[in-house]
Amino acid sequence: MEVEKIRLLLVDDESDFLTAYTRRFARRNVDVTCVGSGREALDAVRLSRFDAVVLDVMMPGMSGIETLRQIKKLEPDLPVIILTGHANSEALVQGLSGGAFDYMLKPVGTDELYFKVLDAVRARRFDAN
Repeated sequence: MEVEKIRLLLVDDESDFLTAYTRRFARRNVDVTCVGSGREALDAVRLSRFDAVVLDVMMPGMSGIETLRQIKKLEPDLPVIILTGHANSEALVQGLSGGAFDYMLKPVGTDELYFKVLDAVRARRFDAN
């Protein structure tokens, strides 16, 4: 039985991060779409179906928290994992109260992030049944 590819939206303004994680996730049967801003993330969610989103909190323009709120308006059941380089408790509280599936601190290990994405996808599929 072939495992269905996970469709992941990766949102971060650091192109090195996007490049590295796209490569690492591709090896794990994940179809990654990368965008560099909150606005691009919202456009991507409007145009395509994703199983999960990994979203950086600190981005120029629209913040990750505002992006999360807007994603939840478009796709309430789409799991969003927020990443932050700072253990900023206010941002984390806002993120979790805004509907984030979970949060992780940067730098994050590939396996750690991959397994968190799997948890989010499984939780969504379980809730759908």
